[in-house]
Amino acid sequence: MSTLRSLTSADFEALLNRTFAVRSEPEDVYLSLIEVKVMGSGERAGGAFSTLWQGPKSPFLEQAIYSLSEEEFGEQEVFLVPVAEKDAGIQYEAVFT
Repeated sequence: MSTLRSLTSADFEALLNRTFAVRSEPEDVYLSLIEVKVMGSGERAGGAFSTLWQGPKSPFLEQAIYSLSEEEFGEQEVFLVPVAEKDAGIQYEAVFT
């Protein structure tokens, strides 16, 4: 796929419900892309948007930049922020402006 800077909300919408590997120590963590929300104008083509990811309860990922990998997406560095704890596990958000 393209560089992270050139991706739009439509690019992520095409990846909804896919599983991404997050390169983490001591083991990789797997997140599912569950939501893409358009946020209006931004510096990137197509405007700003956010993505919401569902992960397991453990291990917990601290707010940080992580390497996300998926076959079509490739491998990209994404800043993830934990935003909610649900019965299914922890949800993380990434905002693209």
